[in-house]
Amino acid sequence: MADDTETGADHGLRSPLRRRLLMGLAGAPALALMPRKAWAAPPTAAVNTTGLAVTDTEVTVGILHSITGTMAISETGAQEAEKLAIQQINDAGGVLGRKIKIIQEDGASDWPTFAEKAKKLLVNDHCAAVMGCWTSASRKAVLPVFEQYNGLLYYPTFYEGLEQSKNVFYTGQEATQQILAGLDWVHKEKGGDSFYFIGSDYIWPRTSNKIARKHVENVLKGKVVGEEYFPLGHTQFNSVINKIKLTKPKVIFADVVGGSNVAFYKQLKAAGIDLSKQVLMTISVTEDEIDGIGGENIAGAYACMKYFQSIDNENNKAFVAAFKKMWGEKTVIGDVTQAAYLGPFLWKMACEKAGSFDVDKVVAASPGIEFKGAPEGYVKIDENHHLWSKTRVGKAKTDGQFEIVYTSPELIKPDPFPKGYQ
Repeated sequence: MADDTETGADHGLRSPLRRRLLMGLAGAPALALMPRKAWAAPPTAAVNTTGLAVTDTEVTVGILHSITGTMAISETGAQEAEKLAIQQINDAGGVLGRKIKIIQEDGASDWPTFAEKAKKLLVNDHCAAVMGCWTSASRKAVLPVFEQYNGLLYYPTFYEGLEQSKNVFYTGQEATQQILAGLDWVHKEKGGDSFYFIGSDYIWPRTSNKIARKHVENVLKGKVVGEEYFPLGHTQFNSVINKIKLTKPKVIFADVVGGSNVAFYKQLKAAGIDLSKQVLMTISVTEDEIDGIGGENIAGAYACMKYFQSIDNENNKAFVAAFKKMWGEKTVIGDVTQAAYLGPFLWKMACEKAGSFDVDKVVAASPGIEFKGAPEGYVKIDENHHLWSKTRVGKAKTDGQFEIVYTSPELIKPDPFPKGYQ
């Protein structure tokens, strides 16, 4: 891949480095299931009518994630997965007979930097698509850029919903697929009737908890006994932990993100809160974050996601093996990493369905596309640019993996604008 990549940043932090970073802050699987098409490359003039970076042999895409700063621990896996997918696509012949060339930029955990780099990728580099962002704050920062310059973003993170853009495909889950399903499960299975919300202080946790509060109070008929937010990178949680001990909620509902998770979970344990007895549900901690937190500090907590590395299906076994072969046996794979892996494949399928790299044509061709090779299982693009997917609940183990304790029986239709939650 090195020959196909231009980057001003690292190719990605390896697993041991992820752990050190967080401590300091306290065989292609899919393509094996996709028919290999012997594309005779159509003329460039026919597949690129809008001035994108497409030649007779290459098409350029961007990767835009935080390789530095507090969000690097969460975003490193996403860019690794995108590079794996692109390598697999290239090994199978590319897209419309062209190999994918990568230009990578570092959002540096800074939202104005994300917007600046997005503009560079679209205006200077003429990328046909961009795989990128993690936080909702970064997505909100780049959204006006993609809409102004008619770019195409594949966004991999679970998020609060309440958004739909022609220029974005959301490969993670929105609120009704993750937050509401998770609350329903913890209410039914763990008797969750009182909640303490704790999150990082930006749009995703605040909006997610606003939605969660409405569901707890209006649907589950429970109560929220506390709600607090802390800046990204925050490392002192003893005060809020004392409040949690005093209020005795049935469920701690956590959407702390990035490096702050190391301090939060270590301090919970140090304060004597036993997560095998105190129910905690997180919608933000995946295997990637546990790699830095340490499994011993979060064992017993529940996470609601659509993907866990421990999913037992042939797609996932092949994906995990390929990922570890490319990035090292000690690497782990979380929900957003898997969702990021989907982006290049969904884009490839849309381009080939459209017979073009032109953004408007790719967008028009996307609804209804099915990806049967997804590690999580079958997914489908909805008209609203989100994915139909299943929801799962996992229980964190000391080895850093999750035991899956619940899987929704059916795919959940995405509903980014649910009535009664806006």
